[in-house]
Amino acid sequence: MSDGALDAALRLMRAQATLVRRFDARLGGLHGVSLSDFTLLLRLGQAPGGRMRRVDLAEALGLTASGVTRGLAPLERIGLVSREADARDARVAYAALTGTGRERLREMRATAEETAAEVFAAAAWTESDLGALAGLLGRLGGTGL
Repeated sequence: MSDGALDAALRLMRAQATLVRRFDARLGGLHGVSLSDFTLLLRLGQAPGGRMRRVDLAEALGLTASGVTRGLAPLERIGLVSREADARDARVAYAALTGTGRERLREMRATAEETAAEVFAAAAWTESDLGALAGLLGRLGGTGL
């Protein structure tokens, strides 16, 4: 089992690296963001009001609080995200999508959906295949939309 487990883990890591490069190239070339930036923006876009506490964003993305802060900084500089303080607790900081951030996220999502469709169409993946893959990745802790 250990050789099979190692083989599966190495294949998964190689596939993940390949997907990241492909998404980074498309999102970077068309929108000037990385896949990491996109996933952060996507998670914010799914949150009520387009905002989340930074600590909750870190938890949702599987990152550290400092990792989220580093990821948000360039997105704040280009006006896609803003920092909001909690009116009741000055220790709490929110990350919020700006109007520009929402608009750009819609464009980025269309690009990401096209890229994903190309990736999975190329290998003739069925809906059943995709469902099985999503389920298996979920068992490893992968979360979807």
